[in-house]
Amino acid sequence: MRVLGIETTCDETAAAVVSLSSRGCGDILSNEVMSQIAEHAAYGGVVPEIAARAHVDVLDRLVERALATSGCSIHDLDGIAAAAGPGLIGGVIVGLTFGKALALAADKPFIAVNHLEAHALTARLTDGIEFPYLLLLVSGGHTQLIAVRGVGDYKRLGTTIDDALGEAFDKVAKMLGLAYPGGPQVEKEAMEGDPQRFDFPRPMLRRPGADFSLSGLKTAVRLEAERIAPLRPQDVRDICASFQAAVVDVIIDRIRHALRAFRQDNGDPSALVVAGGVAANGAIRRSLTRFCGESGLHLVLPPPALCTDNGAMIAWAGLERLRHGMTDGLDFAARPRWPLDPEAERVNNGKA
Repeated sequence: MRVLGIETTCDETAAAVVSLSSRGCGDILSNEVMSQIAEHAAYGGVVPEIAARAHVDVLDRLVERALATSGCSIHDLDGIAAAAGPGLIGGVIVGLTFGKALALAADKPFIAVNHLEAHALTARLTDGIEFPYLLLLVSGGHTQLIAVRGVGDYKRLGTTIDDALGEAFDKVAKMLGLAYPGGPQVEKEAMEGDPQRFDFPRPMLRRPGADFSLSGLKTAVRLEAERIAPLRPQDVRDICASFQAAVVDVIIDRIRHALRAFRQDNGDPSALVVAGGVAANGAIRRSLTRFCGESGLHLVLPPPALCTDNGAMIAWAGLERLRHGMTDGLDFAARPRWPLDPEAERVNNGKA
């Protein structure tokens, strides 16, 4: 089984071909990604109109390259998958329309993929783990703890009630004058900083439930930076290290609460899976490795290149759905918002 996946929900244009391996996980035959960081750097963040136009400019060439690298022609594929949301609607429409056109021209099944489901299933691509498992999804737009019970079967245990974790990293970077994209810059500065110099708050720590709140932590960073301004280079490093330490403490605490809720309904998880762009953060990965080692919990951390947006995860999610007979019509509409758990209560003005 071979599926082409197309990803255009934000500022990476990506295309990949994935096949089902004899081990039950996936073989990535190609995984082409073109970043738009240079196009957006001057604005300090992603500009939706620029992102959509950039997808249009490169997507056909990227798909052609993904097919060539995989050694497949379009007629060798068993299906074509495209991310249909959630994301920046202009970009989503570009990839979704392109995927539909290919499926129609080649007479192949079409699969509309939820970008969040693709992140959720990446651990099955890389490690072939069994359901159910607990997912920590941390990205620029989403921070959630989810019980992954099967393909298309998800229960949200916790979410952010304000900022997403990646959003908080980027905003802290911006207020400290660090380059875009901010998250990796905060991590880099934190490596040489003192994580104990500033006693930043740990929002929601030991509170019932598994929800996150990050706006108060972000505000505390801003107030401290203003108090000690002008900032010396070491001040920036120490603020980043202290901020990152607070984030780590909050993540571990929220996972503890989510585990209790998970076990009540599903028994023990087969693993704790971490996905999304922030999952590439080294300090978070190290703390989760330590926590799972102490808790006897299997931890699955996909390679950093598969944590950020990529076509391989879309292709794999498409393959998983295709195996279950879950295909979609060519009238499937792009969705700027598409929760994994449609029964979960809306928070954060309906964004989470």
